[in-house]
Amino acid sequence: MKQIYLIGLLLAFACISGFSQRFEGGIIAGFNASQVDGDNYSGYHKPGIAFGGFVQTNLSRSVYAAMELKFMQKGSRNIDSLATDGQIKYIMRLNYIDLPVYLGIRTSEKISLLAGISPSYLISGNEYNDYGKFEVEDQNAFEEFDLQGMLGFRFQITQRLFVDLRGAYSLLPIRKQEGDPLWYWKSNQFNNLLSTTVLYRLDF
Repeated sequence: MKQIYLIGLLLAFACISGFSQRFEGGIIAGFNASQVDGDNYSGYHKPGIAFGGFVQTNLSRSVYAAMELKFMQKGSRNIDSLATDGQIKYIMRLNYIDLPVYLGIRTSEKISLLAGISPSYLISGNEYNDYGKFEVEDQNAFEEFDLQGMLGFRFQITQRLFVDLRGAYSLLPIRKQEGDPLWYWKSNQFNNLLSTTVLYRLDF
C-alpha cells in the first residue's frame, strides 16, 4: 500500500512538471530541525535532511503557486547528559515523503512570503533509547498520513539560487495517546518543524 501511495505522488509531480512552457522548477536540498509536541521533550534537537524537487508558475507579477516533492527526516531527540546514572537517550526517527503545495507572495524583488499545506506520507517510524531500537510490542504505531500547515520566507540570492526558511506544524495527530479527548493538542503528538533549504532553478 505504501508503494501505491508513493507512485501516485510521483506521477502527480511528473504530470505537473510536464507543462514546461508554463512551469519552472528545480532541485531542493537542506536541513530540518524538528521536535514532536506531546512527547514530553522540548527543543528542536532532532536534525534531519531534506531533498527533492519543485515546480512553480506565476499567477500574477506578485503571486506564484508551487508544489514540491521531498524526502524529509523529522522526529524528536533527547539526551540528558546530567543524569546521575549516565545518559538517558530517546530518539524518534520519522522519514516522510512530503508534497507541499503553497502560494508565494513577492513582497519585494528579493523576498517572498510563503503559505500553504504539506501532506506527508510516513515511510518509516522508529524509536530508540539507551537499550537500542524499541521492540515492536513496545511501540505505539504512528499514523501513516500527516498534514502540516506551513509558513515561511524565500530569499533570492541569484537568478537561479534561492533560500527558504520555513516553519510547519501538524494539523492532524501523528500519533494518538491515551488521555482526555477534550484536550486535543495535549493528548496527541504533532510534528513541529523548522526547515532551511536551498533551491536551484533549472531550465527545462
